[in-house]
Amino acid sequence: MNNQPLLEVRNLWKSFSNKEYKIEILKGIDLKIFRGDTIAITGSSGVGKSTFLHILATLEKPTKGMVFYKGKDLFRLSSDALARFRNQKLGFVFQFHYLLPEFTALENVMLPALIAGWSEKKAREQAKGLLQEVGVYHRRNHRPGELSGGEQQRVAIARALVLEPELIWADEPTGNLDQNTAEKVQSLLFSLHKKTGITMIIATHNLRLASLFAICYELTGGQLIKRDFS
Repeated sequence: MNNQPLLEVRNLWKSFSNKEYKIEILKGIDLKIFRGDTIAITGSSGVGKSTFLHILATLEKPTKGMVFYKGKDLFRLSSDALARFRNQKLGFVFQFHYLLPEFTALENVMLPALIAGWSEKKAREQAKGLLQEVGVYHRRNHRPGELSGGEQQRVAIARALVLEPELIWADEPTGNLDQNTAEKVQSLLFSLHKKTGITMIIATHNLRLASLFAICYELTGGQLIKRDFS
């Protein structure tokens, strides 16, 4: 059995500074993430949850420390190689959907696949299947402005999955939704995990949502503290 982590963080530090002050956000974090894990990162607003996720996803560089993917030091890769890694291996879901307003739901979901070099036919079929999976196929020809908040987030989730990534990063994915819609999006995420076994890492201040994940940490004082909801 291969016990190599899918993703591993070693001695991760992140600070922000100017001439007057220096703020340490992350202070020597170590973390191992294995294939199929569901992990929630909780913590109060401003503690660095989004920053931590962005570093894990190589969207931002740490001040010090390393992030490994299957044993490969990601921050030693070139910018082009990192961009390919993000495009092919990671799916992103944010608090705001970031759908392109001039494109339909179907076109928004197709876009990452087209960028990756898929044929239009293959991208379209994959996107259609995912929109069916997330329950908004009937809205495929509508633009984001014609969709409800929940529908927009479902389309964003489909877009995150179009290239069949190994990891899904979700940063407050239900933060802009009412409770009923948020619960539907939560159920969708776990249904997709159950079906595909995809690894999910989420940052949220919603403890009710966090308690549904197999592993939960609180980010406090620059460190990850394991939480137990049992």
